[in-house]
Formats: sequence, C-alpha cells, structure tokens
Amino acid sequence: MTVSTAGPGTALPTGRPAVPARPIPAAPGTLRSRGTLLVLEAVVAFAAALVLPVLARGFKLNPLDRIAQVSGLAAIQLRFALVGLLFIAAVALAMRLRRGRHFDLAARIAAAALAGLASGFVAAGAVVALHGTPWPMFGLNGDSGRIVEWAHAVANGRPSGSPVYPPAPLHTLGYYAEWFRGGNTAYAFKDLQILGAAAFGPLVYLCWRMLLSPVRALAFGVAPAFALIDAYKPYSQTVLVVLVPVLVAMVVSLRRSGTDGWRPLLLKGAGFGVLLGLLFLTYSGWFLWSAAGVLFAALLYFPWRTGRLKGAAFLGAALAAFLVVAGRYLAVMLTEGQTTKDYNFRFDNFTDPAYYLMWRTDMPGKVGDWPPPGEYGGVGLFALVTFLCLGAAIWLGIRRPMVVTVAAMFISAWVMRMYIASHMYETQTVQLYTRTNNQLLYCGLLLCALVAHLVSLRMAAARRTAEGDGTSRTGFPGREGAVIGALCALLLLLGTVSSSMADRYMPAKDGTYRILPWVSHTITEQDGSCPEFAPGGTCSKDGDQSWLSSIR
Repeated sequence: MTVSTAGPGTALPTGRPAVPARPIPAAPGTLRSRGTLLVLEAVVAFAAALVLPVLARGFKLNPLDRIAQVSGLAAIQLRFALVGLLFIAAVALAMRLRRGRHFDLAARIAAAALAGLASGFVAAGAVVALHGTPWPMFGLNGDSGRIVEWAHAVANGRPSGSPVYPPAPLHTLGYYAEWFRGGNTAYAFKDLQILGAAAFGPLVYLCWRMLLSPVRALAFGVAPAFALIDAYKPYSQTVLVVLVPVLVAMVVSLRRSGTDGWRPLLLKGAGFGVLLGLLFLTYSGWFLWSAAGVLFAALLYFPWRTGRLKGAAFLGAALAAFLVVAGRYLAVMLTEGQTTKDYNFRFDNFTDPAYYLMWRTDMPGKVGDWPPPGEYGGVGLFALVTFLCLGAAIWLGIRRPMVVTVAAMFISAWVMRMYIASHMYETQTVQLYTRTNNQLLYCGLLLCALVAHLVSLRMAAARRTAEGDGTSRTGFPGREGAVIGALCALLLLLGTVSSSMADRYMPAKDGTYRILPWVSHTITEQDGSCPEFAPGGTCSKDGDQSWLSSIR
C-alpha cells in the first residue's frame, strides 16, 4: 500500500510545482475540523455495526440445523459483501468525480464502515445462533451464570460474589437490565453479548485512528484484532485490542510532552488516565501482562532532555485521573487479588508453554496431536514469520514509539507467561497465564502488520521523491489505486475471518464453544415453556448437560 499517513488535506512536499496538493475534502464547511471528521467516522462505524445484526433478526431458520447454519452464514456474507462494495464503489466514484476532491472523505467513511460491518458480521452470527431462545450463550451455567447472578446483585445494591471481578461489566449489565429488560439480567446478557460483539470493530478502529490514517487503521490495527473477537464475553478481548493502541498513543504523547503547552498537556494526560481507568474496570488482566513493557517504553521515550517537568506532569495527570476512576478497584486488586488463587488446570496448561499461536479455549473439544507439528524443530511457519517480523519491525522502526511499545508489550507478556508457568508445579496454581496467548498473538500480528506499514511508507516516500525530481519513476501506481485495492482486499479478508469466528458459535454438541449456544436452546424459559427450537421439544432448568461426558 502507498497510503499516506498524513491527515486529509495535508499537503505532502513533492518538489514539483506542477503537482498540486490534494484539496481538503471538506465541501461542507462543518467537515473541515479533524474532530468533526472523527465523529463522522464513529457514527458511520457504529451504525454499520448494527446493520447485519438487524437484518439477521429476519432470518427464518432452525439454528440447530447445520444446513441452516451454513445458509445463515452465507446470507450474512452476501449482505456484508454487498454493503461493503457499495462503500468501495463510492470511493471509486469519488476518485472520478470533481477531480477527486471528495476521495479522501469517501475513503475515510468506507474504512470506518468496513470496521463496523466486520464486527457486525460476528454479532449477526450470534443472532442466528441464539435465534429462538431468550437465554444468553450457556444460559445460567459457568461464567455466564455467575456474571448474570453478580450483575443482578450489583443492580440491587448488594456486593457481587467476587470482589476482584471487574465491576464495569457487572454494573453495565445490571443497569441495562433495569432499563430495558425489567431487571432480567439473564435475558439482558444475551443483548449485550450481541451488542458487545458488534461494538468490537468500531472501538478498535477509533483507537487506532489516534495513530494511523483511516485505511491504515483498518488494515494494520483492526484486521489483526479479528483473530480475537469473542461473542461470549466480548468485553475481555475488546479491552486487549483497545488497550494496545491506547498505551502506544500515550507513549507517543509522552515523547512529545516536553514541547507541549501546559493546558493541552495536562488535559491529554488526564484523558489517557480516565480511558485507562475505564479499561481497567472492564478487564484488568492485560494490564499485568503489559506493565513491564509499557514501563520500559515510557522510560525510553520520556522527554529527559526537552522537558522533564512537563513529562512528569503528563504522567502525574494520567495517574491522578486513573486513580479517581479506578483507584478503589486497584486497591481491592492489590489486597484481595494477592489471596485469590486459580487452581483450575485447563487444556492449555498441559501444552508446551512456548506455544501461543492458537488458543483452544477452556473447551477444546476433540484434540489430536497438539500443538500441531511444525516444520522447523517442531515450530511452524506462522511462528517463524512472527519472530522474523518482530526483528524486522524493530529494524525498520527502532525510532518509532509505536513499534517499540508493541514489541515491548509482546516481550513483557512472554516473560510474565514463563514466570508464572515456571512456578505452576510449586504453587499448584494457574493464575490465568494461558490468557497471555491472546496478547502474544495480537502483538505478534500487529508487528507483522507494522512491517507492511513501514515498508509501504518507504515505498510512498520513494514514489514522491521520484515524482519530485522528475527524472525517474518507481513503477507503482497512484495512491488512489492503492486505497481501493486495499479496501477490496480487506473486505474479503474481514468477511472470511468474521465468518469463521461467527461459525465458532453455531450450536453443536461437540465440547467446543459451540456447546454454549446449544445449551441456551435447551433451558426452560422463565414462563415454563421451552425455547422454539429445543431438540425434541424438551428442556430443563440447567439445560442439556450430557455434553460434559465428551470432555471427561
């Protein structure tokens, strides 16, 4: 790709007067400010995320029938492709009309729309999977049941069953149930599973927009995140994929703080503190895995020479705001969290700790040889590419906070993983170290994407230089073709990945995550009736538990 990271309307020096800078894509005067454009992107992304789930509500099918599931996925894919192609066609049309004046605006809207449509695809899959039952995935069993119970207690002014469990999801579910479901937290959790999955893409996209231009945010920030999208407990993975760009942006701002004015510096620091506090209240685990890496990056990019006092003020404002938002929960974690032990050994605890590329979840189903045998000393090609990209990203971007911070978070999670796993036999505790799989995978994919990002920036710079001196050509076409080509490729990539992640939750009694919606169709509703598609028309209070025999 040769998409520039400059904002819309930013003139790039070419050295050749005959090539004018692209005009600002702001025919309506209200679109000239960057803030207004970002608001427009947010509105488009969240609206697009709701399109497919709303359309899926009209599907007439039996979600327990495999042919119906395949037809449902194909129907969602068709609508995803058609709507996405409309946005891409608008970009192509904008390139041709009025000398491309509105091209950047159209590309911006299309990138935001694709981010929303992609997560909307997974949410629409959840709509299909839960069609005919009011229960959330897994009903009142397992984590789902505990969350429903604790949220109901919180909504009624009582303490939850676990002081260390993140309070934000419980309060959100409790109040949502009071406002929209008459206090029924169980049925409300189904809504939030779908809405949470739908919000995944827009939230990731908007956070990466703090660092990258629209198409680059979609390609290099959003696309890697879709390896982790989750419709069962969407908030935990969403916090991870949002936390990474937020921390990177904070390190970038810290580096620049030495030359910032006092007012914007303090406001920016407080803003990061509030945002990090909200993320900590939603899911705190990722902060533990990331802390050492972020501390290293912060020390590396602290403005030691240009403004130590301002750098300290920036961090102080961020810390103060964080403590205001999440200080009470942090105190609980520092006290209660030290005595909370995880003794539940799961499938991945018996796997080589250096293998992190695929997480089979707590319900792996039937598993053969695992990890899959690799070509190089038992290590597969995917792992080799990830490690090569780690080195290449540092080589190409050693002076860029974005690259160094992501790499540091990868290494930090790796070290914490090995530290906890090395004490597992002695303490007979797990402490959820296998969840570092997700952070390692996401940061690894980001490093691969950042290599492509840095290479494309150099290609774009080379092309501008060649055009500027008028003596040579690089052989690469203009940026418009790169943008349209990238959007087409991302449409197919995100559509394919989203379909796979949606299929992961199609009901089946196989011991994997597919059992979660299956059980939801076998639980007696609160009025005493069975869900519409209950197998054989039978149901029970806890739902079908016969699947447990397949994993024992």
